[in-house]
Amino acid sequence: MSDAVLTEAADGVTVVTVNRPAARNAVDRAVAEGIATAMEELDARDDLVVGVITGAGGTFSAGMDLKAFLAGELPMVEGRGFAGLTDAPPRKPLIAAVEGHVLAGGFEMVLACDLVVASEDARFGLPEVRRGLVAAGGGLLRLPQRLPYQIAMELALTGEFLDATRAHGYGLVNRLTAPGGALAGALELARGIAANGPLAVRTSKEIIVRSGAWPADEVMKHQERLVAPVFASEDAREGARAFTEKRAPRWKGR
Repeated sequence: MSDAVLTEAADGVTVVTVNRPAARNAVDRAVAEGIATAMEELDARDDLVVGVITGAGGTFSAGMDLKAFLAGELPMVEGRGFAGLTDAPPRKPLIAAVEGHVLAGGFEMVLACDLVVASEDARFGLPEVRRGLVAAGGGLLRLPQRLPYQIAMELALTGEFLDATRAHGYGLVNRLTAPGGALAGALELARGIAANGPLAVRTSKEIIVRSGAWPADEVMKHQERLVAPVFASEDAREGARAFTEKRAPRWKGR
């Protein structure tokens, strides 16, 4: 992994940082490949429960690196899409820690995450139409799932920005922090998740993500298929045992 993307893992949480502050963390091929590698590691490592993705230098990401695009470079990874993330988010929960401007592909990266912690001065937008482009990294697909239809349509068609306070009011942002505090806020949320049973966390996300595509008369059947291994796991017994013994559980992830 190049220094365009930095990772640091501790206590069940991995932090992935886009590290191109001079370019407002614009996504080029190296960033896309670095994020893809980090997402694969998050899913593969048994000691990791949740990920946090953020940007260095007070900006999350300005989206696709247009200079690299004009030079013929596409910031895509086969099977994972833009930024190595938007087409195939990780199976484990991913939190966006957002500061500053979150534009175009940067906003699409945030929309591919499961939770969002943002500083009060953060601003979100899909300004592609102003450049004769279309937000094709999942933004137009996910935005109306996160916001009221009319608000999503207004943002998509005008390219105007949405401030963090309004985004929080609409439910797009889970938690607001003071400027400079988004990463700390995201880590607090991540540690709360990481304290829980890893199998239960991963399966809970999977049910929420996938259940919308299940036929209404089959949802319980599909859910049972996913939860049965969790209830039969060592962790399920450990959780019950720890509760009765009034101590913190010692998860094994199996």
